[in-house]
Order: sequence, then structure tokens, then C-alpha cells
Amino acid sequence: MENTIIELKFSLNTFYFLISGVLVMWMAAGFAMLEAGLVRSKNTTEILTKNVALYAIACTMYLLIGYNIMYVNNAEGGVLPSLGALIGSAAKDADHALQSDFFFQVVFVATAMSIVSGAVAERMKLWAFLAFCVVLTGFIYPLEGYWTWGGGFLSELGFVDFAGSAIVHGAGAAAALAGVLLLGARKGKYGKNGEIYPIPGSNMPLATLGTFILWMGWFGFNGGSQLFLADKENAIAVSQIMLNTNAAAAAGAVAALLVCKLMWGKADLTMVLNGALAGLVTTTAEPASPTPVLALILGAIGGALVVFSIVALDKAKIDDPVGAISVHGICGALGVMMVPFSNSDATFQGQAVGLITILGFVFIASYIVWSVLKASMGIRVGEEEELSGMDQHDCGVDAYPEFVTVRGQ
Repeated sequence: MENTIIELKFSLNTFYFLISGVLVMWMAAGFAMLEAGLVRSKNTTEILTKNVALYAIACTMYLLIGYNIMYVNNAEGGVLPSLGALIGSAAKDADHALQSDFFFQVVFVATAMSIVSGAVAERMKLWAFLAFCVVLTGFIYPLEGYWTWGGGFLSELGFVDFAGSAIVHGAGAAAALAGVLLLGARKGKYGKNGEIYPIPGSNMPLATLGTFILWMGWFGFNGGSQLFLADKENAIAVSQIMLNTNAAAAAGAVAALLVCKLMWGKADLTMVLNGALAGLVTTTAEPASPTPVLALILGAIGGALVVFSIVALDKAKIDDPVGAISVHGICGALGVMMVPFSNSDATFQGQAVGLITILGFVFIASYIVWSVLKASMGIRVGEEEELSGMDQHDCGVDAYPEFVTVRGQ
């Protein structure tokens, strides 16, 4: 009977890992739809190609290299990984199949790379982006992930980031910011005298669908990070996490809606969508310990902050077509620094050190990689290609051919 119970718990925990991983994988569809809706129609096929390709590359690089760096045979409290061999079939004392753990982890690295895609949209070369994807998913992300989740030195310092406000979302935003600074703004976005010209997205229904898909996938992102389900205590914790995750997203959307009404007298759908995502990112650092009311408050703060952040970056001429740097970077940092309010194991000093270390490392490493790519193969398409659209330049396929004038007529 005892062995049967152990095997049942093992099976349930493994199944929970797999289902959570599937939900997080579904977030790839969410990012693809959100970004496809927020770029212009002439760049839709290219952004969809990026999202499919980056997911495939991330899964491949993490299997071959990244997981080894992040988790396998690493010393506790270390800075450099051991580069151990790939996962075995099972460990004797494991509470779940190790393959399910790998699957759950690999979809996280794809999420981090998806954040970069939207921020550099509409003017970056496809192959330069994919080359960067190889480096981020195979080396940069796994190394900074090891420092906390793999038992490295940040975990020894008491840094808490439950599901990755900094490790996943902040890292993606830092890599995106480095690329955007080297890439420059889209043509026509900013005037010579500081004017800001909005460039509306092509498909708000798609962007809204993408946001709801991300919202749904986040239950696997945060809930799965509890890692266990097969006992009463963990089942209650998972339920609390999902309750708080949903509450924060809802509050973020409401807060962004109200801020838009107060600032401009209108409801800006793109800001409301980003407000929901901001609430989700904010709660990701610690979704287990807050009360539902505190989760509402934290989500609302994130939803309000993201509106001001997007406006501020625009004024600084940092062109981010989808608001990814604000949603995942600014609100990721907010979430990390809010952890001590609900988790007594975390300190503001430890959180600040972890946040600065992760964002600083990823930004510097990414800036170097982007610079090498810029000097070697170039990272930005020519002016003519940018004006005609990335779809024709990189893919040769229009996403909406019925809306495109037949060439030559």
C-alpha cells in the first residue's frame, strides 16, 4: 500500500508538471497573436515566423546546452556551472519524472525569448534575431537562471523569485532593451523636434485574443512553479497561487483602464491589455504568499505603472511596439521588490541585489551579442525594406494578401 501511494503521488506530480508545461507552451501562441495584432499588417507574417522559429530554437538549444548549464550537477552557491551531462531517466528519490521537469523548464526559456520579439519588431533582420535567440536561450538565460533556481549564489543570498518576474520576464526585457538601443526607432515614429507619432497595430481582435491566451497560460506559469500537487498542503498552495494570479491580472486591467480614462478621457485597449499582463508579471515573483486582497493591490499598482512607463519610454524615444520592456521589465522589477511585503524569508536588500545582478548581467551580455551581430551581419533592414514591409523582405508572403495592392498594377 505504501509503495502504491508513493507511485500515485509520483504520477500525479509528473502529470501536473506536464499539464502546467502545456499551458506555458500555449503562451507562445499568446505572444504570437498579441504581437501580430500590435504590428502593422505588412509585418505580420514576419512576426509570426519569429515566434514559431524562436520557440523551436529555444527548445533545441535548451535541450542540447541550456538545461545542463542551469541545473545539472552544479555546485550550491556557485557562479559558474559544471556543464553536467543531460538528464537521466529518473532519480531514485525524485517526486516526479525528471523529463517532466525538463519540459516544464524548457517552455520558460521560450517565454523569455518571446518578450524580445515584440520589442524589436518591424525593423530587425529575421536572421539576426534568430542568431541572438541561439545565444540567449542556450547560454545567457540558463546561466542567470542557475544563480537562483539551480542553487547558485543568489539563492544563497536569499533572493526570492518564485516563478520568474526577474529570471524570465526581467531577463527578456533587459535583452530587448539592449537590442532596441542598438537598433533605433521605426521610421516615422519620432519627429525631429521631439514629436511622437503613434503607429497603430493592425488587428486589435488578435491582440486581445493573445492577451487572454497569455492570461490562461499564466496559471501554468505560476501554478506549475509550486512544483508539487500530490498532497493537501501543496494542493492548497496551488489553489492560492491561481486565485492570486487571476486577481492580479484583473486588477491590472482595471487600473490601466482607469488611468487611461483619467489621463486621456478614453479607454485605450492596448493599455488595458498591457495592464492585465503587467498585473500578471508583478505577481509572478511571489504568487503564493499574498492574500487575495494584497494580490489585487499589487496587480493594480503594476497595471497603473505600466501606462506611465510606456509613455515615459516613448518620450525617451525608446521605441517598443508592444510595450514589452515596460510590461516585463519595469513591472518585473516591481514584483521582485514587493516580495518582502508578503514573504518574510525575503529581504529588500537581497531582492535588490538579485534584481540588479540578473538585469545587469543579461543587459550587458545581450548588448555585447547584439553589437557583434550588428558589426558582422547587421541587425536592421534597409529603409526601403522597412517601408515596404518585413513580410515581403524576409518571408515573401503577405499575411493579408487581399488588402495589398497587386504589385506592378
